Amino acid sequence: MEVEVGKTAKYLREKQGVPEHVKEELKEFNRIKRAITDILQNEELTIAQLSERLQIPKHDVTYYLMSLVKYGVVATGEIDDMDEYYSYKLVK
Repeated sequence: MEVEVGKTAKYLREKQGVPEHVKEELKEFNRIKRAITDILQNEELTIAQLSERLQIPKHDVTYYLMSLVKYGVVATGEIDDMDEYYSYKLVK
């Protein structure tokens, strides 16, 4: 007997559907992820610099950035001259 991986999740998704707010949150995450990765392609930036360029609060930038670090999309760079912030760079 062959076992289908993810069968339970697939069954529940088909039966219950995916709530609209979950779809919207995923779209927002992907939009911000794309914005962060586009900015980091050219240079290393700190959380404060990313927050300023993206016009979103530092705590939101931190959340999205740490998610990208967790999954290996972004890596920590050097610490700034005042020992306040680490810079972040795109993993090639």
